Amino acid sequence: MSVAAKTKARTPHHGASYEADFYTWTQEQAARLRAGALDGLDAENLAEEIESLGRSEFNSLVGAYRVVLLHMLKMDHQPERRTRSWAISIAAQRAEAADVLADNPGLKRRLDEIVVRAYRGARLEAARETSLPLARFPEACPYTRDEMLTRPFDIDPASPIP
Repeated sequence: MSVAAKTKARTPHHGASYEADFYTWTQEQAARLRAGALDGLDAENLAEEIESLGRSEFNSLVGAYRVVLLHMLKMDHQPERRTRSWAISIAAQRAEAADVLADNPGLKRRLDEIVVRAYRGARLEAARETSLPLARFPEACPYTRDEMLTRPFDIDPASPIP
């Protein structure tokens, strides 16, 4: 981007300041977009906020997968301590992950990266929560994505949860 283009993108707009009153700034920017008043938009900050929304969806999926992986690690490494709560948590986070992917299909192309990030956090949390040595948990995710999302765990003995 040229210096002139950067300067134009950062030209102050009329209305609330992004830094001083974020809420009012969002409302004014939305109204300008809807009215087609593009000249008054704070393009640089709008672009950053839009990118931030995408990162938030990415991080939401990482978080859901992290919890699934955490409880799978705990179930596999401490089978004597398995709880109904872990199985319910796995089911709930699988549902959350499915919803995030349904709402954001563009994330599917980043699933490998998402699982790597999720597992990195799950491994550390599993070591902390189980008091087992970190080395006890594989450095790379030991589960396939399919196994992570479909391996059954019993919530109640008579009703297995996929």
